Amino acid sequence: MAPAARRCLTCLFESALTVSAQPRGSRAISMLPKKDFVKRAHRRRAALSKPTSLAAKDMGLAEERQGDVDALASNLKPYSPLELKLLKMKYTSKQIDAIRAGEESVDTEDMVRQGRFRTDPMRIDYIDDFATLRPGVDRIPEQDGATRKPKRKAAGGETAPEAKSEASAVNDQQMLRLSQQTGLDIEAIRKLRTKMLVTHRVVNQTRMGKIQSLYFLTIAGNGDGMLGIGEGKAAEDEDGRRQAMMNAIRNMKPVPRYEGRTIFGESEAKIGATIVQLSTRPPGFGNRCQHLIYELARAAGISDLAARTPRSRNKMNVVKAAFAALTNQRLPEDIAKARGRKMIDVRSVYYGGLVH
Repeated sequence: MAPAARRCLTCLFESALTVSAQPRGSRAISMLPKKDFVKRAHRRRAALSKPTSLAAKDMGLAEERQGDVDALASNLKPYSPLELKLLKMKYTSKQIDAIRAGEESVDTEDMVRQGRFRTDPMRIDYIDDFATLRPGVDRIPEQDGATRKPKRKAAGGETAPEAKSEASAVNDQQMLRLSQQTGLDIEAIRKLRTKMLVTHRVVNQTRMGKIQSLYFLTIAGNGDGMLGIGEGKAAEDEDGRRQAMMNAIRNMKPVPRYEGRTIFGESEAKIGATIVQLSTRPPGFGNRCQHLIYELARAAGISDLAARTPRSRNKMNVVKAAFAALTNQRLPEDIAKARGRKMIDVRSVYYGGLVH
C-alpha cells in the first residue's frame, strides 16, 4: 500500500511541475474554453428584422399636401406698384431688396409642412391679418357725413337731454379748480398716473369722544419727471381718496433724471426713524427696490434704481422719505458752481452723444 501511495504522490507532483513549467500565457489559454462571441452577436443581430423606411411620396402624403401648397402659392403674389410705393415711404431701397429676397427664399412647401397652428388656450380664435375692420369685433371710427345712430327718445317723443348726476358735476368742478391751480388742462390731469399706497383708520380723541376717520396717502406722476404725494383724511372712503388724489396732483414737483432713466449718484433722506438710500444703476438694471419706492420711481419715469431702508420701514415714512430723496438730489451743476468750476460733458466729444 505504501509504495503505491508513494507512486501516486510522485505522479501528482510531477504533473504539477510540468504544468508550472509551461508559459503563463499558453497555460491561461489552454485552461479557458474556446468561444466565438463575435460570431454569435453577429448572428443575433442578423436574426432581427430591419424596419423599412418609407418616403412621403410612397405613403401618398405628397399628393395630399400638393393642394395646400398650390393654394398658398396662389395667395403669395408679388408686390403691386402701390404696395412698393407704400413700402418705400417706410423702408430704404436696400431694406426692400432684403425683404423681397427673404420672401423669395421661403418655399411654399416648407411653409405647409413646417407651419403649425397654435393649440394653446391663448390662441386667437380666428385667422386674421388685422388689415380690415370687422363690425362685430372692431370699433369702426365715424366718418364726416356718416349717418349716426338716433338718440334714445323719451316717452313723450322728444329727445331726452343728457342728465349729469350730482357726483359727476362736483367732480367736474373739482377738476376745473385743479386745472386752474396747476396750470394743466383737464385731459392732462386725467392722464396722470395716480395710485393709493397707504390707507388706515385713525381716531381723534376729543371731549365729545373718539372721532374715527380714514387716512389715505396717494402718489401722482406723469411718467416723465414729475412726481407728487398727497394725504387725505375723511369720514367717508370716497371723500378721503379724492382729497388725497387732488393734493398729490397739486404737490407735484420735478424729479431730476440722468439720461431720462435713473437718478444722479447717491441720494438719502430721513423722515422720523426711517432712512431711505437711493443709488443710481446702469441701463437695464431695473427698479430693484421695495414696492412703495418702486411705485414712486415708475410714476416719476425712472427705470433703473436701487434702494435700501436700513432702519424703520413704516410705510407712510418710507413714501415721504423716498419722495424727499428723489426731489432733493445733488446735481452736478450745483457741485460745479460750489467748487467754482466749469462742467463740460465729454460724452459728446468721445462718444458723439451716444450714451446708451
